[in-house]
Amino acid sequence: MTMGDLFEKAFLFALSFFGSRFKLLLGLTALATVGVVTIAGFRGDLTRRRPIYIFPDMKWQFKLRPQTKAGFHIWPNDMSSRPQVMGTLAQRSGFADDTTWQLNTINTGKEAGAFAEVNPFPITLELVRRGQERYGVYCQPCHGAQADGNGMTKKLGMTTVANLHDQRIIRLPDGDIFTTISVGKNTMYGYAAQIPVKDRWAIVAYVRALQISRLGLEADVPAPVLEKFKK
Repeated sequence: MTMGDLFEKAFLFALSFFGSRFKLLLGLTALATVGVVTIAGFRGDLTRRRPIYIFPDMKWQFKLRPQTKAGFHIWPNDMSSRPQVMGTLAQRSGFADDTTWQLNTINTGKEAGAFAEVNPFPITLELVRRGQERYGVYCQPCHGAQADGNGMTKKLGMTTVANLHDQRIIRLPDGDIFTTISVGKNTMYGYAAQIPVKDRWAIVAYVRALQISRLGLEADVPAPVLEKFKK
């Protein structure tokens, strides 16, 4: 007797044992499954229908969709919002030459489809100091003041914080580090919503300064500065 025959006999035995009750249970289960899928849909489906909540937890908030009937007198024609004033432009934030809505190296961290090798901003003392200040606010709690991954969160049990002096990270292009700050990586969340574009590049410049301070050679220090250290 083959395994297939054995399985068939076992199935027929179970079916005969339960009889009509088993068939009724199987039919009700199938009917319930179809009903749930019909009402709730599949996970990931796009729909404007309100989700089904057992405990709403204040998730049902009153709102108005733009340019639709509001149901009460708020603007002319009972519309929920007014159109833009003719002859005007929406105010946007950004740089004078490289605005935040353009797909350029400054905003994307990429050049010709690859991560930009170097920071697109001139590395000035002002930029590095700005990066130091922003690093202290957003990065230091996890990566530590020295960027070695020994921040406060590690003391609280988070052990997956990257050491920014790791050779792998040192060899990364500046655009790759900028992108990680922007959209996150692994357990790190992105900070594009909190940190403006130029400040993210300033943080990249400061991280490079920290790396050079630990891994740099004497030959990397300009001669006038080196003489001051030797005195």
